Formats: sequence, C-alpha cells, structure tokens
Amino acid sequence: CVTSDVQAACQDTTVTQELLKEGFHRDLLVKVELGEDAGGCAVAARTHLPAGVYVDPYELETLQQHNLTKAVLIPDVGDVEAPEYLATDVALVLYLEAEPRCSRSFRGAVPVHARYHRPAEGREGALVPLESPEVLLCCCQHGHLAAECWEPAEVGAPCSAKNIAPCHWHSPTHRPAHEELVLEVPVGLREHSSLVCALTLLTTLLCAGLILSATCKHGHFS
Repeated sequence: CVTSDVQAACQDTTVTQELLKEGFHRDLLVKVELGEDAGGCAVAARTHLPAGVYVDPYELETLQQHNLTKAVLIPDVGDVEAPEYLATDVALVLYLEAEPRCSRSFRGAVPVHARYHRPAEGREGALVPLESPEVLLCCCQHGHLAAECWEPAEVGAPCSAKNIAPCHWHSPTHRPAHEELVLEVPVGLREHSSLVCALTLLTTLLCAGLILSATCKHGHFS
C-alpha cells in the first residue's frame, strides 16, 4: 500500500503551544519539532486568533525593531481597544527560530492580550479557544524537502516579517493530534451591573465635585 509506505517514511511533525504569564497580558509560545532536517528552510507557524484575543501591532513593531520576535498580522491593522463582541478574527504568522542544539526544533513567542467580554450570568470567566497552528516551511533559496512528506500550503503567507511578498510555503501531509489551548478571561457578573453603575456614578460625581471645589478655591478668574 503506497499510503502505508509514505506514512512509514514520513515522521510526524509536532507542534505545541502554551500561554505564559497570567491575567489579560500573556505570551503565546509555539514550538515545532520537524520530522526531517530542513536545513536552509524558513519555518513559520500560522495560527488563527479569535476575536477574544489580539496582538498589539504597535507593540509588535517595537519588538521586531529590537529583534525580539518576528511575526505578521493579517490584516495588519485593528482596533486594540475594541471589546470581544465588536472585534474580528485575525491570522498570525509567527516566524520561528531554530534551537541552538537541535536543527529540527524551532520556537517563537509573541505577546497576546485578552479583550474585555460582556458580563456573564452565573460565571466569572469566558473561554477563548486557540486553534493549533499550521506548520509552514519555505525552502526559497536552498534546502530540500521530501516530496512525499510535504505538500503546497494554500496560504498567502509573507516570506518574512520584513518581506511581505508571498512565498511558496509547504505544510506536512500528516498532521499530528493536538490538545486545544484555552484561555480563560475574567468577566463581570451581570447581576452586579446595577451596583457597578451606581458606584461608578457616585465616584464620578464625587471626583467632579472635588475638582470644582479646588477650581473655585485656588483658581484665578479675570
């Protein structure tokens, strides 16, 4: 059976991802272990970011200027202040660096931030699932891939973080199984809405009164 022969010849490419830190501001770490040595090829991970999380394009630009990460957002603009229910999904292409001691191991990290969600009833957290990334390889200048183990990827990913021209990427023909990564985002309780609104109004009136009092006492009016 040809399929069995191909599966035996092609070692699985594994990809794992994890969220570092706590709270609304995290780091998404992606690790890839290739099934074969692809020396000279660029390795990237393309992942779908749901509306519940975002990457700050201005923060990303600063990090890339200091060579701390390499990534491209598609689309490359977005409202970082929008709540989850007004935001849209984006794609992230994260360019990975080879591990110093292993030519088949690659990793990359990028800061991600959770968006504010609508208040919920009866629960204090919203679940944001993060899909497993798609592994991409581009042997644009040199290197080679086993044709039976890789197939052209149907993505228009840029060649690199600095070169936005599309390249011919390949992905493994046999995808490994992954556990879904889930980010839990704290949300307000809907039953507390009246209390929160009342306290917010009282605090606003108090601060406005203090500012008005200080202005009348210390201000100079002509």
